[in-house]
Amino acid sequence: MRLDQRDLQKCIHCGLCLQACPTYVSTGQEAESPRGRIYLMRQAMEGRIEWAQARPHIDACMGCLGCQTACPSGVPYAKLIEGARAEVERHARTPFQRFVRQQAIARFTNPTHLRLMLRLAGALGIQRTPRGMAQLLGAGESAVRLPRLPARAWRPTQTVYPAATQPPKARVGLLLGCAMQVLFGRVHRATIGMLTLAGYEVHLPRNQGCCGALWVHNGYPDQALRNARRLFAAFREMDYIAVNAAGCGSTMKEYGLLFSKTPDHAEAERFAQRVRDVHELLADAELPTPTRDDSLCITYHDACHLVHGQGIREQPRALLKRLPNVKLVEMDGADMCCGSAGIYNLLQPKLARDALQRKVRAIQNTGATIVASANPGCTLWIQQGLQEAGAPIEVLHPMEILAKAYNAMP
Repeated sequence: MRLDQRDLQKCIHCGLCLQACPTYVSTGQEAESPRGRIYLMRQAMEGRIEWAQARPHIDACMGCLGCQTACPSGVPYAKLIEGARAEVERHARTPFQRFVRQQAIARFTNPTHLRLMLRLAGALGIQRTPRGMAQLLGAGESAVRLPRLPARAWRPTQTVYPAATQPPKARVGLLLGCAMQVLFGRVHRATIGMLTLAGYEVHLPRNQGCCGALWVHNGYPDQALRNARRLFAAFREMDYIAVNAAGCGSTMKEYGLLFSKTPDHAEAERFAQRVRDVHELLADAELPTPTRDDSLCITYHDACHLVHGQGIREQPRALLKRLPNVKLVEMDGADMCCGSAGIYNLLQPKLARDALQRKVRAIQNTGATIVASANPGCTLWIQQGLQEAGAPIEVLHPMEILAKAYNAMP
């Protein structure tokens, strides 16, 4: 993925992005703002500075895309930051640094390796990401508490789940993902239950692998291309590809851009057009009356790559509002990044913790007892923040809340 001068020149430096940028809000520094980073990208592209000079500020970006939503000029910031990070990896890191970063991403995006790593950490009583690993990646003291593996791993009992009504609306392939598969099997079960209840036939294709989101977001588009090609083959027969993790869905919808200079561009475009966030598939579905009417007070956290990357804001809220005794309370800054941002909270602990503390305060101010979060990184990071604050507030995926209300957990 390459930077385009025409995209860089779209920024008119109006400053409307500043208050949407969590790193600018934390630091007040121009270089930690979207327009400041774009200025640095232009300087590096024109040879006026080295990429090494821009690197600290490119690294400090959360990639949350709040600026892209706020921008009146249509600056494609997602494309710019991903291109800039690829330039940084090529020109501003040593081969050893690149190797270490790639190995770390490879571990996080391989379910078998991730499961083994967490099991070993649990056996050794390691609660936080080891300091040595953080330092190897170029970070300081780690802020990340390692999640615990679920007591019972989710193992799907079948590869096809029939629709509740026949004939089915469509054949939907569910992306199992990496962290989702290891840590959030319950969310997959809830997703399958809700989709089949809504009339979809749900398939779990074999040999899926990683979607490439962590790779492309951290400056390694070639690895993302390899991962994406596996998905093309796995989901070839599906009418839609359903995704319940915001970061994955956002990247998959941008495969056309990722493959723009390759022979597979047309196939990537066709694939991207079939990708749907699960909330999109359910938003217009006819669902029966919920079987439970628990009184719940919920606040909704907008995962960045759902609201800013995919433009999905109202659908999750509308689905939750269908539940008869649910009180949905909006928090301040619902669409401001929580600081998780993939592996950002490992690489940039101070800025990540600043964002987390803002999010935790906003959640507590709502009085809600449940936070709905549709991205695994957000869920784990917000859970950690609430636990550290001593706040007895549960963090659940909207699918978990809905499946319980509709008694749709298979």
